[in-house]
Amino acid sequence: MMSGKSHPSTEAKGEPYRAYAYLGAESELSSLSSIELAPEFDRVPPYEDSLTADERERAQRLLNDSLVISLHDHPVRFPLRMGDTPEHYRAGRQYTAYAGLLASGMNVVFDNMMDGTACVTGRAPWRWNDVIADLGHRLADLAHQDRVVPVRTLRDIDRIYQSRGIGIVFGLEGAMPIENELDRIDILFGLGIRQLGIAYSDSNALGSGLNEVTDGGLTAFGRRAVRRMNQVGMAIDVSHSSDRTALDACHCSETPVFLTHAGARAIWDTPRMKPDSVLLAVAETGGVVGMSAAPHTTISMSHPRHSIDSVMDHLLYCIDLLGVEHVAFGPDTLYGDHVQMHKIFSSLLGTGEQKSVLTYEPVPYVDGLENPTENFGNITNWLVKRGFCDDDIRAILGGNIYRALGSVWPHLM
Repeated sequence: MMSGKSHPSTEAKGEPYRAYAYLGAESELSSLSSIELAPEFDRVPPYEDSLTADERERAQRLLNDSLVISLHDHPVRFPLRMGDTPEHYRAGRQYTAYAGLLASGMNVVFDNMMDGTACVTGRAPWRWNDVIADLGHRLADLAHQDRVVPVRTLRDIDRIYQSRGIGIVFGLEGAMPIENELDRIDILFGLGIRQLGIAYSDSNALGSGLNEVTDGGLTAFGRRAVRRMNQVGMAIDVSHSSDRTALDACHCSETPVFLTHAGARAIWDTPRMKPDSVLLAVAETGGVVGMSAAPHTTISMSHPRHSIDSVMDHLLYCIDLLGVEHVAFGPDTLYGDHVQMHKIFSSLLGTGEQKSVLTYEPVPYVDGLENPTENFGNITNWLVKRGFCDDDIRAILGGNIYRALGSVWPHLM
């Protein structure tokens, strides 16, 4: 892995490319021109911290020099009015937030494409044709610029790190689109997908999701799918799987398993968080647990108003339980009103995993971890302020993920 990264400003090579600019002003997308997209900067007030000048200099140095990987985000611009989102996504295109990404300090972001909300050909999400169309549109758009590029190998990550660029690892939060066709895993891999979730809330042919009353675990087909993912080199995610399904996947997998965006149930007792047994099982595979910051998920009893401090309570717990070598961040953020997005799509994505009898204060956004542009600057600042050493900060920011991917993508060096 190369060293000496220094992130360019968004003005370093002129104005950043804007999504689908290659089509020109007069295109088939013009019908969507009346739908205003959320801004990439300054949607909410900046997070206020209390770093000294020396701490801030150290934090900036670490952010600049470290390999920074988000294990789960949605780096696309949603409509400013979230109610316009269903109409917007039925057009079959998501708008990569190029300027926001280039100012984020990240090198690599795992992008799960929001296919659960696309619903291009009907009201049911996660359809095969919609997923393929989504991926094709995104890749076509990326191909018309060279500052944000697809990632398929560890060598890609090394090149991006050295060249001070940013890469996108495409993935899916759930394996519903493969239905019961094992070869579709190979097809997705061939098209550039490098990470696949077992289930998203509801059960599918592979196993149970978080919404199920009865946890059936990984199916026989799911076990074959895990083996195929191991064989082809697909990273496995169990974030939205049921507890038993996650445990079964960890026990069946011969490569590290990822919990890309979640938290600890011992800190906030809801189905969306994972119990110690699952956290430990992921770590035992050599995998990594990414801390999520999706609104009203990784709350804590100490910080019931969801903020970066709530999320860090989960981080500290997981470090104590698993060791610093098995933690990272998958903030699960986007450009737009994430709170309203949850409300708009609750009927499509399912609400069972969000239900809680615990009392918390609703927030309009998660202060300090509101969008992909601000996340890792604030994360680094927080870790510096709390006295983490340089090596541990580098591991948390991306080193742990890179190490685990080396066992998932070994033939892709």
